[in-house]
Amino acid sequence: MEVTITYLQMFKPPTQPNLPLPSPLQVLQSMEPSVSFYRYLYGAVGASWKWLDRTRWPDQQLLRELRRPELELWVLYHAGTPAGYCELIHSPGEVNVGYFGLMPEFLGKGLGRLWLGWTLHQAWRDDPKRVWLHTCDLDHPAALPLYQKLGLQPYDQIKEERQLDL
Repeated sequence: MEVTITYLQMFKPPTQPNLPLPSPLQVLQSMEPSVSFYRYLYGAVGASWKWLDRTRWPDQQLLRELRRPELELWVLYHAGTPAGYCELIHSPGEVNVGYFGLMPEFLGKGLGRLWLGWTLHQAWRDDPKRVWLHTCDLDHPAALPLYQKLGLQPYDQIKEERQLDL
């Protein structure tokens, strides 16, 4: 299947203030995530959007990825239940929001904007020159407009063939 991938970036922090997340929301960094916990997050957030790449990875490859010092894994909780997660990947002068999303049961409740705002402020905390991410037309239909609303601007778009089954 042909998929359109859109790359977005920003060169300055969001203009919206970084407000604390309202209770019962809480964010914790998963400092040493287990492969099974990561597979749970990845599958729960990404299944509806055909996130398949990392489902194909053997455990050792995934563990090596999760232990990279430049990778941060943040988990959003709602009343103690995982509600979403994001990955921030640091490299000189920039931060890539590698993965970002919410569990299906938390979609449509206004959490996406809060969670993305928190994620972008976290990405900017060490003052990089650029924060970037990519999305595709398999993602939630509100993803691209939300990214743009919070200050990310498209800079490239490519078409790619994807195998959508294991």
